[in-house]
Amino acid sequence: MRGRVAMKQVELHHGAATDVGLVREVNEDSYLAAPPVFVVADGMGGHEGGDVASGIVVEEFGRLATAGFDPRRGAETVTETLAACQERIREYAGVQRAGGVARGRSAGTTVVAALLVEADDGPSWLLVNLGDSRIYRYADRRLTQVSVDHSLVQELVDTGRIGPDEAATHPERNVITRALGDSTGGPADFFVVPLAEAERLLLCSDGVSGMVGDAVLAEILGASPDPRDAADRLVAAALEAGGADNATAVVVDVVGWAPESPYDAERQRASLEEKLGARP
Repeated sequence: MRGRVAMKQVELHHGAATDVGLVREVNEDSYLAAPPVFVVADGMGGHEGGDVASGIVVEEFGRLATAGFDPRRGAETVTETLAACQERIREYAGVQRAGGVARGRSAGTTVVAALLVEADDGPSWLLVNLGDSRIYRYADRRLTQVSVDHSLVQELVDTGRIGPDEAATHPERNVITRALGDSTGGPADFFVVPLAEAERLLLCSDGVSGMVGDAVLAEILGASPDPRDAADRLVAAALEAGGADNATAVVVDVVGWAPESPYDAERQRASLEEKLGARP
């Protein structure tokens, strides 16, 4: 999937891809690529559970893309949207339990989101995460993880009980500590990143980040100027690595923006297009 948008003074290109993987029977991942709103949600609870929960997240955030929102109230708007998601998912889980449909885990989902907002110093990304899906920024040919995993393994790393290298193979690496619809609760994390520091964003489920190391993620992002190709290649790499989970990737490029004047906007757009390989 590929898209292009010019929103006020900012122009974005994006691509997205998803696959059920080589082991799962149902794709419980959902995504939204509807500028200026981008989301990846990784559902939990099995068929008629996780896929519905992640779908609810995409539907609720889709309302922001369709109806619009105040770009100076991004954090408040996202908080309200997450609360609406939580209420709908819990109501759905209650109906499942009452009907004897739910088995094992209740419906729930992780969520990572990126929204274009107006910060004090100009257009910026508002990045949100809840769970172990991830957001990376790619700039100056360097990949940096912005989100922090809400997982048991991350807590063990943070407290020094295990090292980062052990986290990838830890037997409890899939245990998350925060999620929508989950009884563990906990707030989402918010990050504000200036556009100049994030020429390219990657939002992905752990079916990508858990199968493909950061070095390979960076290599693919650096070698794929078209965000659609980048998303396709990231998901393909996850499948090639074993495809043990649903795999979803959304890649967003800032092609141009106008922080000062139309002249500066054109110059910035030309600079970014050259970096992305979009100009001869």
